[in-house]
Amino acid sequence: VLADDHKIMLAGLCSLLEEEGIEVLGVAQTGREVLSVVAEHEPDIVIMDVGMPGLNGIEATRQLCKRAPGVKVIALSMHVDRRMVNGMLQAGASGYVVKSQAVEELLRAIRDVVSGKFYLSSDVASVVITDYIRQSSAGEDDSPVLSPREREVLQLLAEGKKTGEIAGSLFISEKTVAAHRQNIMDKLGIDTLAGLTKYAIREGLTGLEV
Repeated sequence: VLADDHKIMLAGLCSLLEEEGIEVLGVAQTGREVLSVVAEHEPDIVIMDVGMPGLNGIEATRQLCKRAPGVKVIALSMHVDRRMVNGMLQAGASGYVVKSQAVEELLRAIRDVVSGKFYLSSDVASVVITDYIRQSSAGEDDSPVLSPREREVLQLLAEGKKTGEIAGSLFISEKTVAAHRQNIMDKLGIDTLAGLTKYAIREGLTGLEV
């Protein structure tokens, strides 16, 4: 299954993979859509774009790995950003490939992940190693920890959704949305929507471009 919010990218990937004898069972353009497509088709692998609207690739991967632990996820992104890389790996992804790399690298990633290995593009591996060394030297990361629901609410707030829209999208009450928003602000020490938006983009929690 392929998940990417750009139709041209989806069409190109479908064509390339099918030429290599890899069956594409379904495609999705949002994080929420990929969850239903995977439930319907039960694929071996999901190629997951990291930056998608509504529910980003990190949160979609986290939910997918809980719902369908047998499905492997390979992240596909334009960015080699440590927050995005760490977020995808912590969410359960088995690989991370940069879109600027040749298609042969994606095929190699698919083969490795199917056989039970992890795969990281060379640039991504460098980021992971550097970050590991940094954290080992500095101690544990003390960034504020948001719950999965708080991350979902934060993404939707950053994408300009109103309280009623968020409530409808997540099937919760507006009062609950307001409570989540206050909790997010308290945890992050941020008291404006503009500040929350900047934080969400910087941390790779939204489909918006940096």
